[in-house]
Amino acid sequence: MNKKQRAFLKWAGGKFKLVDAITRHLPPGQRLVEPFVGAGSVFLNTDFPSYLLCDINQDLIDLYQIIQREPERYIGAAAELFVPSMNDSDAFYDVRDRFNRSRNAFDRAVSFLYLNRHGFNGLCRYNRRGAFNVPFGSYKKPYFPEREIRAFAAKSSRAEFMCIGYEQAFALLKAGDVVYCDPPYAPLSTTASFTTYVGAGFSLDDQAILARCSRQTALEKGIPVVISNHDIALTQELYRGAKKERVSVQRNISQKGSARNKVDELIALYDHTCECQPD
Repeated sequence: MNKKQRAFLKWAGGKFKLVDAITRHLPPGQRLVEPFVGAGSVFLNTDFPSYLLCDINQDLIDLYQIIQREPERYIGAAAELFVPSMNDSDAFYDVRDRFNRSRNAFDRAVSFLYLNRHGFNGLCRYNRRGAFNVPFGSYKKPYFPEREIRAFAAKSSRAEFMCIGYEQAFALLKAGDVVYCDPPYAPLSTTASFTTYVGAGFSLDDQAILARCSRQTALEKGIPVVISNHDIALTQELYRGAKKERVSVQRNISQKGSARNKVDELIALYDHTCECQPD
């Protein structure tokens, strides 16, 4: 069995630990479409002929496109920030300030990786004005993921990256596609939501719209859709009729190891055989 490929970004809700369970549910197809690509663990650990990888985070998509086009230039520039003198709170906040002021996509992409690896828990969060506001993480020696960047760059020759929302991504589907959706997860409680990293966040209405789009896509177009989410009463109801599997996974969003508890996640597959009727 091939060794799993890690993403080069740290990412809240990353799917590295769930890749095997997710891929068991992905039917074969000509193109895998991901409306919420995130760090790209599913992309990196599947073998579709082509990929359409989407996200509403412009910085993320710009980063992927730059690595796709000019990986060597990017690696050289990013490596300059992964030196001991830059692992300092003053240096971190200086880079963060420059990132928030810059409008140059390449410069922002270089800073984005530094902020991701040096910031608190690898979070990606912006304030209402669109400024990145994650604090310094105080890690002993942040890892520079050169090998992982090169693996991503090599695989990206099969991919198209687009900064669009999930509804726009669904509108681009065609025969032969398979869809994997990793939306911002429905909150386990009213105080445990990580759905507001970009823009206005992902509401409960969005959760319902995504479920409806997935059912309709499977039933009306014959395109299979896999969704992962927290296994809670809400998602069990939203994904009614889909083929479902519960998977227990340890979540690493907390910096304290004692707070990194296992939670149940749900993987739902909508296909032409699902026991649900169109809305």
